[in-house]
Amino acid sequence: MTVLVVTGTGTEIGKTVTTAAVAAAALAAGRSVAVLKPAQTGVGPGEYGDADEVKRLVGGGVTAVELARYPEPLAPATAALRAGLPPVRPHEVADAAAKLATEHDLVLVEGAGGLLVRFDADGGTLADAARQLGAPVLVVAAAGLGTLNSTALTTEALRARDLTPLGVVVGSWPEHPDLAARCNLADFPEVSGTKLVGAIPEGAGAHPDFRTSAPSWLAAELDGTWDATAFAASVAG
Repeated sequence: MTVLVVTGTGTEIGKTVTTAAVAAAALAAGRSVAVLKPAQTGVGPGEYGDADEVKRLVGGGVTAVELARYPEPLAPATAALRAGLPPVRPHEVADAAAKLATEHDLVLVEGAGGLLVRFDADGGTLADAARQLGAPVLVVAAAGLGTLNSTALTTEALRARDLTPLGVVVGSWPEHPDLAARCNLADFPEVSGTKLVGAIPEGAGAHPDFRTSAPSWLAAELDGTWDATAFAASVAG
């Protein structure tokens, strides 16, 4: 696995922190890592973006690249149009990731919002970039009620495009999970048809030992030590 695409089932579910955790675990395993953010929205020139957040969390050793940014917090295609700026197109994302892959052991491509959010007026999406790359896709999902439907829709959309879901990571596992969240741990694999490969603690972005702790939040598929069965048993009510 040289390139891994990271998508979410929606917005504000912990995709950037998850990307940083995967990068940290890979670095701990001795791999060189690059993170590519194709389209950053909601920030202006010189402001702090997701690529900057990954570098803050992981520290030195990770290459962070941003292809374009748009000031309004909208879908990339709409944000680009309203700003009068060129959109990012899937082939540009694929080309940039492929170039980084010649220089790094792992390239993480972090999308904006969900899998089918549009990059351009032609309807190009992160899924199109993943398909051009032939890359697996990691799905970041919410923990609680309602997440099973959006997770199932995302993984179905991946398979409909001949893309492989690497697994599902819970992007923000609550300190005090409710019944729905606890039950979802068993239900994620059934509805998604893929493994549950991690759970990032709520507030992990403020964790003082983020880099060293990250492997304990992720399964072996992501260079970690986390075990889904043991985790479910530990949080069972």
